[in-house]
Amino acid sequence: MQIHEHTINNSKIAEITSTEIIIQNTEDALDLLGNVYYQDFDSLIIHQKNITPDFFDLKNKMAGDILQKFSTYRVRLAIVGDFSKFTSQSLKDFIFESNKGKQVNFVSSVGEAVNALTR
Repeated sequence: MQIHEHTINNSKIAEITSTEIIIQNTEDALDLLGNVYYQDFDSLIIHQKNITPDFFDLKNKMAGDILQKFSTYRVRLAIVGDFSKFTSQSLKDFIFESNKGKQVNFVSSVGEAVNALTR
């Protein structure tokens, strides 16, 4: 796992890159959150491929648990990926509603992620 820093208008954004799944469960997400939080990052970009597919099954409540942690610590999150492959209407609605706010955004590129996290 590597952390790449993006600094835009005094906002420090951590982009996490890896060839492996980094978030397998809520504890992994909390560890990652703590890691970037204590390095004074304001926001986090993570790629969909680095998150367990279970995250995107809303029935198990993993997404809600993880995103609540980010909200509690006030660390904004952008997840970069191709979300068109998901067929669940509830997930599509969740992504749509999340993208209306500023706390969590689901985007298709790192550029979009940086824009979303600095608006």
